[in-house]
Amino acid sequence: MKASRIVAAGAAAGVTVLALSAPAFAHVTVQPEGAAAKGGYAVVDFKVPNERDDASTTKLEVTFPTDHPLASVMPEPMPGWKIDVTTSELDKPLEMHGEKISKVVTKVTWTADGKGIEPGYFEKFPLSIGQLPEDTDQLVFKALQTYSNKEVVRWIEVPQEGQEEPDNPAPVLELSAAEDGHHASSGDDASDAKSAEKASADTAASDSGSSDGTDTTARVLGVVGIVVGAAGVAYGVLAGRRRTNA
Repeated sequence: MKASRIVAAGAAAGVTVLALSAPAFAHVTVQPEGAAAKGGYAVVDFKVPNERDDASTTKLEVTFPTDHPLASVMPEPMPGWKIDVTTSELDKPLEMHGEKISKVVTKVTWTADGKGIEPGYFEKFPLSIGQLPEDTDQLVFKALQTYSNKEVVRWIEVPQEGQEEPDNPAPVLELSAAEDGHHASSGDDASDAKSAEKASADTAASDSGSSDGTDTTARVLGVVGIVVGAAGVAYGVLAGRRRTNA
């Protein structure tokens, strides 16, 4: 009886944990593929799980923040989905690579050509975005998830620090610190220069040692040649005297 009670209690606790954790994993979220550094570019994935047992997800609409507009937004082609990109005029143009940009992407919509995301599955919707802002730690995207039964789930509530997570939180992309590529590159260049200098010195020393070795070998062979030649001459003289005496 005691063992059965423990098993029952454990099962109940497990069900409770699953019930509490399931909603956290069922949200539409956004995550970078690698780093999403301030001032840089990134590929991000909007992860969309299907939360219904009797309907498929057939549309996803992602709205971009207007307080930190992005000059470059490019979706990746996805089989089974039609992609529409909506652009809008900016009140204040952005400057990027020396050019002024007055129109930016404000929404991307994916519409299923077939079954969409069926019950029990999820799908990732990738985007290449940039240039990421340098004056904020995060970007908030609002998303609408539409099901085949016409139900629309609005993931638009902005999470607030120090407060409980809302029922339908908007996807939030956390930005990492800006990468200081210039100084890193300078350090690498200095290191490479020192390595090249050392390699050059080693090569010169090796060549010098090789040259000294070659000279020594030539001298030894020369002396040996002289000795052998002298021995040959002496042998010839002695052989001649023997013939004369005979």
